[in-house]
Amino acid sequence: MQISDQEFNLLRKLVYDNFGINLTEQKRSLVVGRLHQLLRSHSFGSFKEYYDFLVRDKSHTNLTELINRISTNYSFFYREHAHFDFFSKTALPEVVNRLQRQNSNDIRIWTAGCSTGEEPYMLAMLMLNHFGFDYNNWNAGILATDISDRALTAAKQAVYPADRVKGVPSMLLNKYFEKRLDGEVAVKDQVKNEVTFRRFNLMNPQFPFKKPFHMIFCRNVMIYFDKETRDNLVSKFHAMTEPGGYLFIGHSETLGRDQGLYRYIMPATYQKI
Repeated sequence: MQISDQEFNLLRKLVYDNFGINLTEQKRSLVVGRLHQLLRSHSFGSFKEYYDFLVRDKSHTNLTELINRISTNYSFFYREHAHFDFFSKTALPEVVNRLQRQNSNDIRIWTAGCSTGEEPYMLAMLMLNHFGFDYNNWNAGILATDISDRALTAAKQAVYPADRVKGVPSMLLNKYFEKRLDGEVAVKDQVKNEVTFRRFNLMNPQFPFKKPFHMIFCRNVMIYFDKETRDNLVSKFHAMTEPGGYLFIGHSETLGRDQGLYRYIMPATYQKI
């Protein structure tokens, strides 16, 4: 089924207005490919019929199905490992020392755009490993959010193909994963219990969290946004970051040199001024 310029522009505006995702002309074939079967199964005669159906649906259930179809949720453990090394050796010890001076045990970490769960589980493993037997004395769970219900369902199951964990250090692999008879690997309950998954749209006008975070990971998400959307999102992240807290973004992303909200630490790593 072909998509006209008018139909593509209607859909891209709908996606942009609701999710902030900028579907450029280069994404046209992706949109057609991922929605073709959906249109056929619902007997839509054109993309315009599908668009009208989405606009009429006040429940937004089918809009959720749209974003599930067109969003890319591929990830793997220990991706962009320099971030995890910095987290373990620098950021986490620094936050722990700061909290101890404040007589607090509340470590708040958010992975925004958590995809299928590899990132938050990796962080949970590193924290468990850092604290050891002292872990239970800390309130150190992780909030993990994503716009895709499909990705979140997979994240909660925490079962992955073996190639997703090939970069994980062997010590962590042996300690926090279980090999299954089907060849896949599963994250142990000890780690799963430390991650809370929620569906959340980063385009919400305000973030409803009661307290700011010591670290926010939003990696390989803003590549789908235009500059205005990125700038607005970074401002909201800044408001939800503790003074001296960290923001981690994808290595193909940048905050730009003209922003005065975060201090550059190393590639894709920033600290709140």
